[in-house]
Amino acid sequence: MAKSKVRKTFLEPLGKNNPVFVQILGICSTLAVTNKLQNTMVMVLGVMFTTALSSWTLSLLRNHIPSRIRMMVETMVIATFVIIVDIVLKAFYPEMWKQLGPYVGLIITNCIIMGRIEAFALQNKPMLSLVDGLASGLGYAYVLLAIAFVRELLGTGTLWGYQVLGSWWTNWSIMIMPPGGFFVLAIFIWIIRETIMKEEKA
Repeated sequence: MAKSKVRKTFLEPLGKNNPVFVQILGICSTLAVTNKLQNTMVMVLGVMFTTALSSWTLSLLRNHIPSRIRMMVETMVIATFVIIVDIVLKAFYPEMWKQLGPYVGLIITNCIIMGRIEAFALQNKPMLSLVDGLASGLGYAYVLLAIAFVRELLGTGTLWGYQVLGSWWTNWSIMIMPPGGFFVLAIFIWIIRETIMKEEKA
């Protein structure tokens, strides 16, 4: 496996092919869980785990899956890893599991995972697919964590549950609501497309 290909596969989802900023995928969880950094961290770790291992598994199986049931098999593999995440959370972090509620299960429907499987894993070798899945998860993770940082800080004056802004601060209630997620995401997309992407094209 050429190092240059691995490097390109790893870096693309972090920059010019970012699943959230560029492809505008995974918006449901972007809005739902990014009002707190702790919730966001758990969600992105779950997505990274699921994306990487689902891509690797389906790349291994790609030559043995009949085309007529391809989507069913993909969904079953993704669901298997999501169930593992859900069981681990419920067993070891029950309070966090209660806070996230149904959103862990919704990882199954995250179009980033299915998108990378269809676009990459089914056409490439397992290890390269693992790298792509991990990088796509990381690209998703840093965007959500950045949004959560802004939303929690402005919405509650805290970071990771600890008070950061003093009593002088007036919480922006809109920031912990879904419209706040849309607002922060839109600003980030505008900044990225107006600065970094224009520089890359120039």
